[in-house]
Amino acid sequence: MTKLLQVSPLRVRSPGALALAAFIIAALAIAPILSVWANIFSGGTSDTWSHLASTVLPEYVANTLWLCVGVGCGVIVVGVSPAWFVTMHDFPGRRIFEWALVLPLAVPAYVMAYTYTDLLQFVGPVQTWLRESFGWHMGDYWFPDVRSLSGAVAMFIFVLYPYVYLLARAAFMERASGMLEVGRSLGLGPWSSFFRVSLPLTRPAVAAGTALALMETLADYGTVAYFGVQTFTTGIYRAWFSLGDRIAAAQLSTALLGFVVLVLMLERISRGRARFHNTTGRNRAQQGRRLSVLKAAGALLVCAVPLVFGFLIPASILLKMALTEGDAQFGARFVQLAGNSFTLAALTAMLAVCLAVLLAYAARMSRPRWPQIMNHVVGLGYAMPGSVIAVGVLIPVTRLDNWLAAWIEASFGANPGLLLTGGIAAVIYAYLVRFLAVALQTVEAGLGKITPSMDDAACSLGYEHGATLRHVHLPLLRGSLLTAGLLVFVEVMKELPATLVMRPFNFDTLATQAYTLASDERLTEASTSALAIMAVGVLPLITVSWQIAKGGTRTSAC
Repeated sequence: MTKLLQVSPLRVRSPGALALAAFIIAALAIAPILSVWANIFSGGTSDTWSHLASTVLPEYVANTLWLCVGVGCGVIVVGVSPAWFVTMHDFPGRRIFEWALVLPLAVPAYVMAYTYTDLLQFVGPVQTWLRESFGWHMGDYWFPDVRSLSGAVAMFIFVLYPYVYLLARAAFMERASGMLEVGRSLGLGPWSSFFRVSLPLTRPAVAAGTALALMETLADYGTVAYFGVQTFTTGIYRAWFSLGDRIAAAQLSTALLGFVVLVLMLERISRGRARFHNTTGRNRAQQGRRLSVLKAAGALLVCAVPLVFGFLIPASILLKMALTEGDAQFGARFVQLAGNSFTLAALTAMLAVCLAVLLAYAARMSRPRWPQIMNHVVGLGYAMPGSVIAVGVLIPVTRLDNWLAAWIEASFGANPGLLLTGGIAAVIYAYLVRFLAVALQTVEAGLGKITPSMDDAACSLGYEHGATLRHVHLPLLRGSLLTAGLLVFVEVMKELPATLVMRPFNFDTLATQAYTLASDERLTEASTSALAIMAVGVLPLITVSWQIAKGGTRTSAC
C-alpha cells in the first residue's frame, strides 16, 4: 500500500524534457508574430508606409470593417436558423441536412468566387438566359456585380456559416430540452421559446462561431484579390512583392493583427459577466416537433438555400467545367501539382499531430500551469492570417539563410544558396504555425476523455512518461489523432496566402494553380485544380459531420 501511495505523485511531477520541448515549440510558434511586431521599428518609418497611409489605407480599413460587419451578421442568420430547425423539428430531409450543411467548409472561398463569377458574369449562363428570354440588350437591365464588396461578403457567408451552424447545433442539443420544457410549462410557444430561451443560451456558441468566421474572412486573400476588394491582406501581398518593402508589409500585418485582436475581444465582451451553465440533469435527445406541410416546406427552404448556394452549385459548375474542358495541362503537370500539394499537406499533418501530442501530454503530466499557458499561446497561430505568418516567417528565416550561406562559403569555399527558403522547410514551418492549434485542440479533447487513474495505474506498473504515452495513451487516441491529421491535411490543401508568399521558385500547388489560372480569366482551366481541392475536403467533413449527426459532438475538432 505504501508503494502505491508513493507512485501517484509521479503523474503530476513536472517532466523536465517534455516541459522544455513544449516551451521550445511554443516559442517557435509565436516567433513569426513577434518578428512582425519587431520589424515595425527596425528601419524607421518607410516612405512606402507614408504613401499607403495617405492613399489606400483608409480604403483598407473601410473595406475590412464592412466585410466583418456583413459576414458577421450573415453567418449568424444563415448558421443559426438551420441549426434550430434540424435540432428541434422533424421534417422531410432533416437527417440529410444534419450532416450535409457542413459541406461548404470543403469549398475554399476563392474557389466559390471563381464559380459564381463564371455563373453570374455578363457572358455567363444566367445573364445570357435573361437576355435571350426577354430580348434584352446591354444597358437595358441592371444586374448585381458579383465582383464587388457585397459579392465578397456573400461568398464568405455561404462558405463560413458552418462554423456557426456546428456550434449552435451542439448548443441546442446540449441545453435545449430541459429549458424548453420549463418554457412550455410557462406558456411559451415555439417562436417565443426560440427567442427567449434557446437563443440566449446559445449566445456563447454563436459568438465563438462568428469569431472563427471573421478570422477566416480577415485571413482570406484569393477572394478579395480576385474581386478587386482592397483589404489589409491584399496590401500586405502588394507591399512585399510589388513594392519590395518588408517594413511596410510588417506594418500592415500589425494593423491586420489589430483587427484580429478586436474580433477576439468583441467575442469575449459579448459574453459579459453572464454565465450559461446547464444545471439540469434532465436533458435528453430531441425527438423533434413534427411540422405541418407548410411549415415543413419553410424549414426545408431554410436548410436547402445555404447548402445549394454554398456547395451544390459550386460543385456542379466545377464538375461540368472539368468534364467538358478542364485544365489544358491535365496529365503530367496536374500530377506534379497534386504531388506538391499532397507532400506539403501530408508532412505538415504528420508533424502537427506529433507536436500536438507532445504539447498536450506535457500539459497533462505537469503540475505547473505554464505548459497549459504555452498551449494557449500556440493556439494564437490559428487566429493569425496566413499572409501575416508568412511575413513573420520569411523575415527571420531569410536572415538565418543568408547567415548560413555566408558561414558555409567562408568555411568551405562554396555558396550553397538558400537552404531554408529555397525549399519547402519554411513553407511547412508557416503551415505549422497556422494550423498546429487545430491538431492540438483535437488531441487535447481526446486526452481529456482518458481518466487520470490510467496514468496512476501505469506509474504503479513502473512505466515512465514515455512508456505510458506509447502503451496507454496513443492506442486510445488513435481516432483523435486520425481526425487531427485529416483536419490539418484539408486546411493545408486549401491554404493560399501563405503558399503564395512562401513557396519556392517554380513550386506550384493545386491552390496556387487554381488562383493563377482564375486570375488570368481562365476559369474553365482552373476548375480541375479547384475540384480536386474540394474533393479532398469532402470526405473528412462527411465523416466528422456524420458523427455529429449521430449525436457525438465534435465541434472542438472542427
